[in-house]
Amino acid sequence: MAQATATSADKLDFKRILPIFIIVLVDLLGLTIIIPLLPLYAAAFGADAFTVGLMQAAYPLMQLVGGPILGSLSDRYGRKPVLIVSQLGTFAGFLLLGVANALPLVFLSRIIDGLTGGNIVVAQAAITDSTTERTRTQGLGLIGAAFGLGFTLGPAIAGIALVASNNDYHVPALIAAGFSLLSVLLTAFWFEETLPADRRGKSQTVRPATNVIRNILTALRNPLIGALLALMFLQQVVFGGFESLLALFSLTRLGMNASGNALLFLFVGIILVLVQGKYIGVWSRRYGDRRLIYAGLGLLALGLTMTAVTPPQTVPWYSKAEMLRELSQSDTRAGESVNVPLPDDQNRGWLGFGWIMAAMIPAAIGGAILSPSINSLITKRTSAAHIGGTLGVSSSLVSAANAITPVLGGALFQGLGSTAPFLIGGAVMAALLLAAIRHVRPGPEEAPAGAEA
Repeated sequence: MAQATATSADKLDFKRILPIFIIVLVDLLGLTIIIPLLPLYAAAFGADAFTVGLMQAAYPLMQLVGGPILGSLSDRYGRKPVLIVSQLGTFAGFLLLGVANALPLVFLSRIIDGLTGGNIVVAQAAITDSTTERTRTQGLGLIGAAFGLGFTLGPAIAGIALVASNNDYHVPALIAAGFSLLSVLLTAFWFEETLPADRRGKSQTVRPATNVIRNILTALRNPLIGALLALMFLQQVVFGGFESLLALFSLTRLGMNASGNALLFLFVGIILVLVQGKYIGVWSRRYGDRRLIYAGLGLLALGLTMTAVTPPQTVPWYSKAEMLRELSQSDTRAGESVNVPLPDDQNRGWLGFGWIMAAMIPAAIGGAILSPSINSLITKRTSAAHIGGTLGVSSSLVSAANAITPVLGGALFQGLGSTAPFLIGGAVMAALLLAAIRHVRPGPEEAPAGAEA
C-alpha cells in the first residue's frame, strides 16, 4: 500500500494540469508570434541596436512592478481572477502593437503588456497548487513545454501571416491579440480555481510597487532560497540577452530575415518541447533539481560561446536588396532608414546556418532545464502560503534582468560588435556554474532521498 501511494505521488496528474497547460499555450502563442519579429519590427521604424534594446526592456521593466503585486493578489484572492486581469492587459498590448504607426506606440504597447504581465507567475502558482514536491519540476517544466510549442507554432504562424500580407508586420501582432483574447475566454469558462478558499489570504500583505526592492532584498536574505533567487537573476541577465538579441544577431551575421528567424525559433521550440515535455520530470527525479541547475548552466555556457563564434557566412537564400525591400515595404517604417548593419551577399553558404543551428542544441537544452529547476527548488524551500508571492519575487528578478540585459546587450552589440554579448555571456555562465556548485547546497528537499538510500 505504501509503495502504491509513493508511485502515485511520483506521477503528475495530467488531467488536472491540462487546462492550465492549454491556457498558457494559447496565451504564449501570441507572445511567440511576436518575439522573433520584435527586433525587425523596431528596425522597420529606423531603430538602431541600442533602441531595439530599449524597446525590449520596456516590457520586463513594467513586469518588475506588476509581477509581485499579481503574485500576492493570487495568494489572497485566487489564481483565476488575477490570471484573467493579466491576460486582458496582454490583449490590450498586442492590439495596440497591431495598430501602431510610430515607435512610441510600440513602446507603449510593451509597457501595457508588461505592467499586467503576470500570466506566467499565476500559472506557475496554479501548477504548484496542483502538484506534489516530487512532480513539481515536471509540472513547472510543462510551462516551458508550452513555450516550446509556442516557439514551434508561433513563428510558423507569423511566417505564414507575413507571406500572406506581403510582409506587413502589423498582421502578426493582430493575430497575437486574437490568441490573447482566446486565452481570456478559456480562463473564464474552462479554468477551475486551484487555490482552495481556506488557503487564500494567508499572506496578508499585497506587495505594493514601492516595496518591490524591499521584498526582493528580504527574499534574498532567506538562507534557503536567497542563493537560488540570486542565481535566477544573474543567469537571466545573460540568457535574456541571448533571447532578445538572437534575431538581430542572425540578421546582421547571417542575413536571416523574419522567415529565417522563424525557422531558427522553430528548431529551438522542438528541443524545448522534447526536453520539458518528456525528459525534465525523469531527470529531476533521478538527479534532483540542484544537479539539473548545474547542467543547465554548463550547457548554456557552451551554447552561448558557440553562438558568438558563428562563421559570418550568409544563408544561401540571402539578398541584401531583398532584405532592405522587406523592411522598407512594411508600412510600419514611416519613412525611416534602416539603422542596423546588414551583411553583403557575396559570401553565401550553409556553414554559418549549420553552425548556429548546432549552437542552439546545448543552448536550448540548458535553457529548458535551468529556469524550471530553479523555480521548482524555490517552491520546495518555501511555505505553501507564500509560494505565489515568492514566485512573484522570482518573476520580478527575471523581469529586472530582462530590463537590464537588452539595453546592456544592445550597447555591447552596437559598440563592440555582434559577437561581444554572446562571448561575454558564455564566460559569465561558466562563472555562475562554479558559483552555483559552491553556494547552492543540498537542502531539506533532498533528505528523503538520502534517507531512502
